[in-house]
Amino acid sequence: MDWTDDSEDDDNISWESDEEAKPENSGPPPATNLPTVEQEDHTGPSRVSPADPSRSKLISHFVGMGFVEDMVTKVIDENGERDVNTLLETLLTYKVIGTSTSSPRPSNNKKKGPDDDFSDISSVDFSDADYVENEIEEEDISEEDRKLLTLVEMGFSTDEAASAVGRCGQNASILELADSIHAAQLAEGVEGPEEEFPWTCWSEDESTTSFIFGASTDKKRIRRWSDIDRRKRMKMYSQGSRNEDDEDLPSLSLPNPMIGFGLPNGRPLLTHRKLPEAAMGPPYFYYENVALAPRGVWDTISRFLYDIEPEFVDSKFFCAAARKRGYIHNLPIHNRFPLLPLPPRTIFEAFPMTKKWWPSWDTRTHLNCLQTCTASAKLTERIRSALADSDDPPSHNTRQFVINECRKWNLVWVGLHKVAPLEPDEIEMLLGFPRNHTRGGGSSRTERYKSLGNSFQVDTVAYHLSVLKDMFPNGITMLSLFSGIGGAEVALHRLGIHLKAVVSVEISEVNRNIVRSWWEQTNQTGTLIDIADVQQLNGDKLEQLIHTFGGFDLVVGGSPCNNLAGSNRVSRDGLEGKHSALFYDYFRILDLVKNIMGKES
Repeated sequence: MDWTDDSEDDDNISWESDEEAKPENSGPPPATNLPTVEQEDHTGPSRVSPADPSRSKLISHFVGMGFVEDMVTKVIDENGERDVNTLLETLLTYKVIGTSTSSPRPSNNKKKGPDDDFSDISSVDFSDADYVENEIEEEDISEEDRKLLTLVEMGFSTDEAASAVGRCGQNASILELADSIHAAQLAEGVEGPEEEFPWTCWSEDESTTSFIFGASTDKKRIRRWSDIDRRKRMKMYSQGSRNEDDEDLPSLSLPNPMIGFGLPNGRPLLTHRKLPEAAMGPPYFYYENVALAPRGVWDTISRFLYDIEPEFVDSKFFCAAARKRGYIHNLPIHNRFPLLPLPPRTIFEAFPMTKKWWPSWDTRTHLNCLQTCTASAKLTERIRSALADSDDPPSHNTRQFVINECRKWNLVWVGLHKVAPLEPDEIEMLLGFPRNHTRGGGSSRTERYKSLGNSFQVDTVAYHLSVLKDMFPNGITMLSLFSGIGGAEVALHRLGIHLKAVVSVEISEVNRNIVRSWWEQTNQTGTLIDIADVQQLNGDKLEQLIHTFGGFDLVVGGSPCNNLAGSNRVSRDGLEGKHSALFYDYFRILDLVKNIMGKES
C-alpha cells in the first residue's frame, strides 16, 4: 500500500486539519431564505391580509417545519413578519414548554460567544441504508428539523440544539449552530473561580426527542427515529473499536472547555494520575491528533496506547487561534512551564493594525482553527462589494454572510470593507514557528498553507514537553514520527533542550526540506536522520538506530487526521481509513522501541 501522510493529496482533495473548507464560495444570500414583507408606516406589528401571498408563503414555511398552522398564524399576528428569527424563537419556545400561544415563556437564550470557534464538525449522511431499511423517507422531516437532528447526532441535547436555533436563526449553518452551543457551554462552564469545569457527554436522552419534530409526528415515529439515531451514531462513531455486544458502553467524553490537565498559571484540574505499568518509560512518548474525531476513535487510541487517558486541549488558551487536539503521553504533568515570551492571545494582540478597520459587529477575539487552504480573491471581493453596497451598519443578512465567511476562512480586516486571508508568515507566527520557517526551498504558497494546517501548535506542545528540560539537562534523543514541518523539534529547541539526535520520519519531501533547512539555520550540533516512510522502520532498522544512539528518550508524533477530521465528507472512516490507519504504525513502532530498549537495558 502506498502510505501517505496528512500533507498528501487524497484523490486531489485537500482536507484541512479541522475546518470546513469549500473551494467554491457562494455570494451573499438574498435578504433571507424565508419570505419577508416590507411594511411602511406601522405603529404596531406589521400585518397583511390573510390572502397576501408573502404571508401565505411564510405560514407554509413554518408549517413545513412541523409547527401547527394556527400557532404560526397567531405568532405572526402578535409579532409581525419583519423579524423571522423572532418568529422562529417564539414558535420554538411555545413548542418546548408545550403551552398555547397565549402564555409564552420569556426567552433566556445566551448570546453567542465572540471567541469560540468551529472545530471538527461533521455532517450526517441521511441516505444511509440504516434509515432506508426502517422505512423513514427523507421527506418525512423538514430541512430545519434535519439540522436539529444532526446536532443531536453530533452529541448535543435537543434543548441545546433548539436554543442554538433560537439564537442564530433557522438559516444558520450546522457550523454556526454548533459554535453557538459551544459558546453557551463555555459561558456556563467557567462561572466562578471555584466551579469545577463540566464534562460534556454524548446525549442519549429520548425524553426530549419529540421536540425536534412537528406536532403531527406520532410517538411511534419518535421512538423509531430515536432507535435508529442510536444505531446510526454507534455505527458512525465506533469504527472498528467495539464489538456488537459493547453497544451500550460509554465513550470517552470531551471536556468543555478543553484545557487539558491545566493551563499555565492556572489551577490544575488533575493533581495526580497513575499510569499503567506497561506505559512507563523509557522511552517517553507523546501522541497527537484531532480531538473531535468520530466516536470511538479516542477509545481505540487510548486502548492501544496502554489505556492512558487523553489530554484534550484547545490552543486558543495558548495563542490567538483555536486548535482542538487530543494528546496521549506518559510525561509527568507537574512543573510544566510555558514558552517565553508569551505569544499573542487575541486577534488584536496578534494583528494590532487590523483594529482600525475592525467593525463593531464583528465580535471575534480569536481565530478559528487554521486550515490547509485559504480563501480566494473572488470571495474577498464579493465581501467588499456586499459591504460597499450596504448601509452603515450593514443589514442583518449581509453581516451574517460576512461573519460566516470570516469565521470559516479566518479573514481579517485590512481596510474599509476589505478583508483578507492570513499570509503564511502570519500563520507561522500564530502556530509558534519562526518567521519564514516554511518559506523558500521549493515550497509554494499552496504547500506552505497545507504544511502549516497540518502542524502542531508549538506553544501548546512545548508546555507539555517542558517537563523534559530538567530531566535531560545534557540533551535528548528523539524519534519523530510523521514529523511534518518539525513542530516537536521547534518546541524542544525553543525550550532550550539540546537535540542530540533526531530520527525524523516524514513522507513529504517538501516538509523534510523545511526541517533540514531549520536544522541548519539554527546551528544544531546534533545528528538529523531523514526517513521517508514509517513502514521502512521495521525491527531490524530500529535495533540498528537504538544501538547507534543508545536508545530514544522520546517518541513523538501525530499520525494523519485525513479520515478523522470533520471536514472530510468523502472518507471519514476513522482509524480504518487509508491515511489515519497509520496510527497503528505509530503504536507498532513505539511498542518495538520499548521492547528492544527493554531487552538492551
